[in-house]
Amino acid sequence: MGRASSWRVERLPEKLLKIRKDLNLSQGELVKRLGLEGRIYANNVSEYESGKRQPPMPIVLMYARLAGISTDVLIDDELDLPEKLPY
Repeated sequence: MGRASSWRVERLPEKLLKIRKDLNLSQGELVKRLGLEGRIYANNVSEYESGKRQPPMPIVLMYARLAGISTDVLIDDELDLPEKLPY
């Protein structure tokens, strides 16, 4: 078994992208809605959505709260996002 830092949540990028798209936000607008201006940038969001980089867990929690879902839905590859987000 690999180190914890090498574990990947394979479907996280697609779920993060869907949340942003369902909220009809640009990457920059998402940063603002998360309250992370000056801490992360649109480029970071792009990297999260493309799978180049995994967001820190506090940011995953912020996405979940913004979308009105449990973090379990984001980090468990066996769970799907709801068709319509409850946000």
